[in-house]
Amino acid sequence: MTRKTTAGHLPADPQRRHWLRAGLTSAAAVALAPAAGSAAPPAPAAVTSAGRTTDLLRLDLNESSYGPSPRVGPAVQRALAEAPRYVSAAQLQALQGQIATLEGVAPEQVIVGEVLEALGQHLALSQGAGGFIYSVPGYGALVDAARPFGGRAVEVPLNAQLENDLPALLAAIAPDTRALFVVNPHNPSGTLSPGAEFDRFVSAAQARTLVIVDEAYLDYREDAATLSAVRLLRQGQNVVVFRTLGKIHALAGLQVGYALVPVALAEALRQRGVGGAHAQNQLSLAAASAALADPAHVAQVRRSVAAERQHWQQVLSGLRLRSTEAAGNFVFVDTGHPHAVVAAGLLQQGVRIARVFAPYDTWVRITLGTPAENRRAQQALRSVLAQLGKAQGGAAA
Repeated sequence: MTRKTTAGHLPADPQRRHWLRAGLTSAAAVALAPAAGSAAPPAPAAVTSAGRTTDLLRLDLNESSYGPSPRVGPAVQRALAEAPRYVSAAQLQALQGQIATLEGVAPEQVIVGEVLEALGQHLALSQGAGGFIYSVPGYGALVDAARPFGGRAVEVPLNAQLENDLPALLAAIAPDTRALFVVNPHNPSGTLSPGAEFDRFVSAAQARTLVIVDEAYLDYREDAATLSAVRLLRQGQNVVVFRTLGKIHALAGLQVGYALVPVALAEALRQRGVGGAHAQNQLSLAAASAALADPAHVAQVRRSVAAERQHWQQVLSGLRLRSTEAAGNFVFVDTGHPHAVVAAGLLQQGVRIARVFAPYDTWVRITLGTPAENRRAQQALRSVLAQLGKAQGGAAA
């Protein structure tokens, strides 16, 4: 069953997550930043004589404008005292235990880190050349990491509703398939594959190959726990669930996340050095533990983003633009104009949006910011579209 679309809803950046690295300077800046929810709204954009803004509103990488939990700053500041020391096995095990309790899995099934690239490399190296299936356009970090080691990208286009095409993904599995990688909710379209249908798909696929589900944006759903594929992992299925703390938890600058994996795969990854204590840093671990211990903050951000997403959809509907029914912290919309033209116009007004996602060359992905940031971006979009409309009208005349 596919999700219904409306006139305003039809048919985000696959920006690459890197290895777990965080410098002390950037981490300390995070620690000293104002607590989320209390941050002042951004000042209006200053404009030069040439009509260009002097500040930049970054709505391109799906980062959170709401900031991390207010518990994170003090936790990182305390961790600075441990900065001269390497992370110990006991410290890592403490975070693994915290995550395991939250997710209902065994601690040994938790691999800490932004590990998608490492996972792709491991699968290609350990299993030999073979196919890695994923939706396009989409987030290709795992597939790209496997490519130099014999991984072959098997690209499956989205369906007409810009959702993961589950039947086509399933049909793409071949004897040499090494893994099927699916992002749900999808990025860049933001669409969510329905629960029961997605469960059936994963269960069928995992019987034939490893299924890796990236749930970077699922926390923006109130029913995330009932939709997460971790339920299938708990049943013993051949499933990996990846989560990043760089989205709703607002720790993008600290590069921290985790994967929930079958026990045998977890052991193999650790033997390769993935997720070990040496791969961590004191500040990221402290921030992750504090963020995960504050579900109230996550709920607050979720509600704020949902309200802003609804307002964005109303604005887009008023502009008579098609958009997806996005479930994350961004919108994906067809402006009817070339992406490069719209993006350049928005950038001139101080709003940076995501790159183009071929073949949707007239679609743009815009991250949701704070209410003040969104009002500014919406006004910029109205202005750019009005200018393009006038230019088209003049050319037609």
